[in-house]
This record gives sequence, structure tokens and C-alpha cells, in this order.
Amino acid sequence: MTNYEELEKGPVVLTFYRGSWCPFCNRQLKAYQEILPDIQELVAQLLAISPQTPDNTLSMQEKNEFDFQVLSDPRGIVSAKYNVLFDVPDYLKDAYEKIDLDLESFNGKVNWILPVLATFMIDETGEIRFKHKSKL
Repeated sequence: MTNYEELEKGPVVLTFYRGSWCPFCNRQLKAYQEILPDIQELVAQLLAISPQTPDNTLSMQEKNEFDFQVLSDPRGIVSAKYNVLFDVPDYLKDAYEKIDLDLESFNGKVNWILPVLATFMIDETGEIRFKHKSKL
């Protein structure tokens, strides 16, 4: 992370998800909500980041009543720094379009980029102690 403000509070579990339209991502974030007390017991905090617009991100957080920060990265700057950003391949674009998934309305941009599902455990010095990235 380039902004160490959150790390001053203690370790961070940083997770990247695709958006509120992704059922797998939704289930993963709900699972994080369930174990949030365990994370907080370790004096750590959970941050979730997606390429959604701030409005879509806030709506998701409120709808699901998450007790952790859900952040917006619509230009993919943070995702790119963690090397989790990918261009959506044509076969996925076609599949998304067939189910009327409009990434532009969720992410506020025309380009088709998304983060892979990934989680990083970062200590208060900024060192990544653990990472897990999905393939797509």
C-alpha cells in the first residue's frame, strides 16, 4: 500500500474483489464479515477493494451491513500496484454481455479490467506476510 495511514492502526488484511455483481465475491465478503471478530482480535483490520464506483461500493457496504471498510478503486491504481489487475478476455466479455452484465455502470468506465480475487496480509511496517491470488 502506498498510504501507510491504515497501517499505523496495525496489520491489514487487504482483499480484492470484482464487484457486487459477482456472487462468489459476495459470498467471500460475507465470510470475511463472519470472521471479522477473529481478525480484530489480532488487532488487525480488514479492507476490501473493488473497481466499482464509490456509489456502488457504498451501496454494497450498506446493503450487506459490513463492519469493515469497502473501498473503491475505479481506475485500478491500487489493483495494479498489487499486480492483481487483468484485462477481461473476449470470451468473458461475451459471457458477461449475454447475461446483461454492464461493467461500465458498475465501474464507471468503458475499459474491461478487473482484479483477480486476491488477499494480502500486511504487517504494520508495510511488509506483505502472506498473499493468495486466484488465477481468474
